[in-house]
Amino acid sequence: MSVIALLDDEAFTAFGQHVIYSDLLGNVIGLAALALGWRRSVLTWPVQVLAGVVLVCAYYSAQLAGGVGKQLLVIAVALWGWWQWRRGNRTAEDGAITVRFATMRERAVLLTGTALGTLAVGGLFTLVPKLSWNPWPDAYIFVGTLAAMTAQARGLVEFWFAWLLVDVVGVPLAFSSGLAFSGLVYVVYLGLVLWGMRSWWLRTRTAAPAVSARPDSAVEGARP
Repeated sequence: MSVIALLDDEAFTAFGQHVIYSDLLGNVIGLAALALGWRRSVLTWPVQVLAGVVLVCAYYSAQLAGGVGKQLLVIAVALWGWWQWRRGNRTAEDGAITVRFATMRERAVLLTGTALGTLAVGGLFTLVPKLSWNPWPDAYIFVGTLAAMTAQARGLVEFWFAWLLVDVVGVPLAFSSGLAFSGLVYVVYLGLVLWGMRSWWLRTRTAAPAVSARPDSAVEGARP
């Protein structure tokens, strides 16, 4: 039996949903990646890449070309984030990545990019229905995820706020669509997001002197 065939097997049935191994593993690995992000560990990125690869298998086996394309883009952003963190500034006490709040310019770019991206992707999903069964919420979640990963790659605390905004739509959408298992996964994500947001916020208080002392740090210098 091939690996793809094995991942396509049913793991269990919950809330009337048939959950296959690739969907289960992809979501569990995704949770692990978010937890590593909370710890500010560079390992969050290769784990995100692995989650993306597993989810590509899930979408491919379900013949959902749109899902495959979206996960490939997520993998590409994760690889970029991995490169960013490998060259980023780290704290002296634990060697983890230094985090900070975004500048007003960075916030404006993130918000504008997310808004325009959602309009563009939502329009595309509407024109090509096979890419998404729920175009606008799906576009919001997809573009919001990319925005969150971009902020994470730059070591910005706003990364967690972006994830929170994604979950605000993702949780009720999953439950209202009858996808209770996916909804529960989003609830766990929400807990990790709130936990991680508090942790990174507190870290900015101790990391601020180090960042201000090194304005040429890689995380700060990553801005265009």
